[in-house]
Amino acid sequence: MTKAEVISEIADKTGIEKSDVQATVEAFFKVVKDSMAEGNNIYVRGFGSFVNKKRARKVARNISKNTSIIIDEHFIPSFKPSKTFVQKIKNSKKIKEAVAA
Repeated sequence: MTKAEVISEIADKTGIEKSDVQATVEAFFKVVKDSMAEGNNIYVRGFGSFVNKKRARKVARNISKNTSIIIDEHFIPSFKPSKTFVQKIKNSKKIKEAVAA
């Protein structure tokens, strides 16, 4: 499902115009990106958490040139779904049918 499809579905379910829904969705993504760039984590109860994960400094190898490079410690964005979200997916009949097929 693409962002445009999500926007269309929200507009259909709520009766709000697509342009307003699009502005809201875009604003949500901007807030998430900006907050995480500032080092803040975002917790949405019942959905999940957007967190910055720390990657340790490590030595990597370029096997084609037989050289080592050092990758400094850095942070990457990550999403961790809530327990209720995970349970909903685990109990989904459509997903179970798709896996069984």
